[in-house]
Parts: sequence; C-alpha cells; structure tokens
Amino acid sequence: MTSVRGLPAGLDLDRCVVMGVVNVTPDSFSDGGRWLEPGAAVAHGLDLVAEGADLVDVGGESTRPGAARVDADEELRRVLPVVQGLVAAGVPVSIDTMRATTAEAALAAGACLVNDVSGGLADTDLPRVARDAGAAYVVMHWRGHSTSMDERAVYADVVGEVVAELGQRVDALVAAGLDPDQLVVDPGLGFAKRAEHNWAVLAGLEQLAALGRPVLVGASRKRFLGALLSGSDGVPAPVEEREAATVAVTGLLAAAGVWGVRVHSVRANRAAVEVGRATRAARAGALHG
Repeated sequence: MTSVRGLPAGLDLDRCVVMGVVNVTPDSFSDGGRWLEPGAAVAHGLDLVAEGADLVDVGGESTRPGAARVDADEELRRVLPVVQGLVAAGVPVSIDTMRATTAEAALAAGACLVNDVSGGLADTDLPRVARDAGAAYVVMHWRGHSTSMDERAVYADVVGEVVAELGQRVDALVAAGLDPDQLVVDPGLGFAKRAEHNWAVLAGLEQLAALGRPVLVGASRKRFLGALLSGSDGVPAPVEEREAATVAVTGLLAAAGVWGVRVHSVRANRAAVEVGRATRAARAGALHG
C-alpha cells in the first residue's frame, strides 16, 4: 500500500485502511442523532477502534442528498470535543469538514487528516490549513453542495470525467503548496452520481491509478446499495438492511488494492478487508510464483 504523508506511522499498513465514521449530526442518513452528545460520540469512536478501525472520521455536518448546511460555529461546537476526546485516548482522528476554520481547530487538537468532500472547492482556504499543518488530505470528487448535487449527475463518460475532474483538483492542491504525498483521492460515490454512475465508478477504479495517489472509497449503506436490494415492490432496502452489501463491496475493494474504506460498522468490514488482503496476496503469489 502507498504511504500517506501526515499520518501516524502506525497507519502505514500493508492492507486496506478501515476508517470508522462518527457523525455528530442530527440528520445524517445512516445514524443521525445517535451520537450528538460528545461523551456518546467519543464512546462510539472507541467502540469502532475496538472493532478494528484504524482511523476515526468525525463529522458535524451532514452531506446526505438535500441536506442544508450548518453554520460554522455549530459545526465546530459539535466536533471539537469529540476530536479532543478521541485524540486524548490515542485514536488517530480524521476531521470530515469543508471549512478551513473547523479543520484548523481539529488539527490543532490533534487530528491528522482532513476529509474534505468538496476537494477544496467549498472553502478555498482549507488547502492552506492542511498544507501548514502538514496533514493528510482527502480530495473527493464533488460538483456542488447537497441541495443541488443530484441535478449535477449528468455524464457522458462518468469514469473518465471523475478521473479528469479529480486530477484537476489534485493539480490545484499541489499548486496551492500541498505535497502530492499528502493527498488521497475519493471518487465520491453518491455525490452527484446516480446508482448506475456509482457502479460504473466501482467497476473502473483502476483508472484512478493514473492519478498516482491512494484511493479512499465510501460506499457504506448508500442509496445505490438500497436500490440494488429493492424488493419486488421497488422500494429501496432501508439503511439498516444495507450492511451485508456494504461488507461485500469492502471485500472487493480491498482485493482491488484501494488504500482505504470509510464505513459505519467496523467489525464485519474489517473481516472483509482481511479476506481482500488474502485474496490479493494469493493473486500476487500466483503471478510471481
């Protein structure tokens, strides 16, 4: 696996990194409202680590389709005590934010990675914050905020366009002073993408290799998995019934060699990562033996 500058040495793994999600929000699609109280959020993060998470991603603003933005002070009020609590417990923490002020406070509190779903487009000062802190930075494919992203899901060649647009963001971030080795790319499943776009991106992930950076994928419990598991009435499977499909995707991603997966439930996904690692190792042995 490719190492990422800015992360603790313990995250330089020979397998897919498992990023556990802690949403400190009332309206996230999967677990909104469950971890609003800081103590509960920290306890949940520690539970994810106990189940095998390598990194905990803390977010205070929902990016589900249609979600309205929360103001900056409220976002920081939600996430900062959780980041502080997890860092104090020795947990590697990622801050999921599109705001420079939130990222700066979280990095000062000990977070090691900025997970910016806008790839530096929502707040042009955010790349500077990551640069100055020497933090790892996830740059995701993004075409607009949650209130408008569905209408932007128009592609002639979704894989080619995602790769090209991500490449433009990588170039812009490097021009802003970030070391390429700080960057991880994320194709942004579900962000300005319909179900068929998500499947095409998953099938074409090898094309992202042309960007030369590690790949993080967040498929966990998303709408396209619900649509896949629709009943005979065409109603998508509810969020709580999408976990098995999430685990299946994780195993495929790990076998394909992605750098990391972002998941809500860790134990089964960590097992899927181990299956993927064993498959990948056996394939390499067959190729070189």
